[in-house]
Amino acid sequence: MVIFPNCKINLGLRIIRRRDDGYHDLETVFYPLPLCDILEAVQAPDLEYNFSGRHIPGDPLANLAVRAYQLLKKDIQDLPFIQIHLHKKIPIGGGLGGGSADGAFMLSLLNAQFRLGLDAGRLMEYALRLGSDCPFFLINRPCLGQGRGEVLEPLPLDLSAYSFLLVHPGIHISTAKAFSRCNPRPGGPGLKTVVSQPPAEWRNTLVNDFESPVFAEHPVLHEIKKELYARGAIYAGMTGSGSCLFGIFEKGTAAGEGWNPGYEVISLMEKN
Repeated sequence: MVIFPNCKINLGLRIIRRRDDGYHDLETVFYPLPLCDILEAVQAPDLEYNFSGRHIPGDPLANLAVRAYQLLKKDIQDLPFIQIHLHKKIPIGGGLGGGSADGAFMLSLLNAQFRLGLDAGRLMEYALRLGSDCPFFLINRPCLGQGRGEVLEPLPLDLSAYSFLLVHPGIHISTAKAFSRCNPRPGGPGLKTVVSQPPAEWRNTLVNDFESPVFAEHPVLHEIKKELYARGAIYAGMTGSGSCLFGIFEKGTAAGEGWNPGYEVISLMEKN
């Protein structure tokens, strides 16, 4: 079975409070975009995995697609062994959620392929054990995320009339370090209310609390955001803790040419 895990952006992100368990309560709006990895799983004599496309650093056993299989195998011992092939197209470490998508999509793939009978609630439990962003990809439609990001409320948010430009400068941002430099800000307008307004009104109201500390450490990211606006973006921001930035443009006007050749620039349009 072959599936296509897609990326996401965060339309705003507010850090509400630090919790006693060390995590943070936050508020964000997840929005899926059609930039996809390719994930295949076929039954095999033993667990096998291979990767292509972008280089994936680290231990292959730590890859969330592999971990998703191992998580289910621990509880469902008669789950057949599989061969996993992941072709990586989503930039890594940019805040686009590609790894989380791979893990969540693998859970859904295994549930369907081997008729495991796991309901939505059980899949959500497994997804949260993989990571805070993983539950979103089981819903995979615009959602308000609260708690660690796993408390999800679908939103009637449709940006298919716009184009998106992703600019990934290849800078690694430590999420833990970014969290440590954010000051929680309870109160203020809720993101659900903000994104109910037209995107042209978001510039002064839709914020990502990670931007201030991350931009201070990496000023080039702030320059990219300003350049997106200079090129006509209706709204521009950093997704997650970065370092990928995105611009929302009128359909067909996203200017993907003439950027620093060291940046990866990806133009995307949703289907109407």
